[in-house]
Amino acid sequence: MAAIIPSHFGPDWWSSWDYPERIEAQSFGVRLYDKDFQSTSYKNSYGLPKENALSSGLSEVKNDKKQFTISLCMQQFKPEDIEVKVVDNCLIIRGEYEERNEESGICSRKFIRRYMLPEDCEAETVTSSLSHDGNLTIISPKKSFEEPLEEKGEIPNSVKSC
Repeated sequence: MAAIIPSHFGPDWWSSWDYPERIEAQSFGVRLYDKDFQSTSYKNSYGLPKENALSSGLSEVKNDKKQFTISLCMQQFKPEDIEVKVVDNCLIIRGEYEERNEESGICSRKFIRRYMLPEDCEAETVTSSLSHDGNLTIISPKKSFEEPLEEKGEIPNSVKSC
């Protein structure tokens, strides 16, 4: 039985328990429910998440050969409420608005997220854009990314002419 666990989950299956698959509940300022605290690694009997992970908003970080990208769900904030800046190779995303009267009383929302830029990113060329549906995308291109060039080589001709 013990041999089944490592072969099914991999040789270091126990180390993956400490790391979340995604950062959940990024709809800042919205009421939290019990389901928001469940890990996405909690699966049903078919190996699928019990609930759609996209239902409560996501923060997604991608680091590939071309660029470093962060995507955040910022539906609760207006563009003027969001600030994105780079300080000492640290990307700082801040969202805040003053107290506003709403149906249930007064509400104030504020958050700060910090991400260290990878060493090979250009901090001066960081761009951010907010889509009409409230998704904030921040892109930092890599310093020396070049498309690999195909090497031209001669193919030996093994066909002899008569």
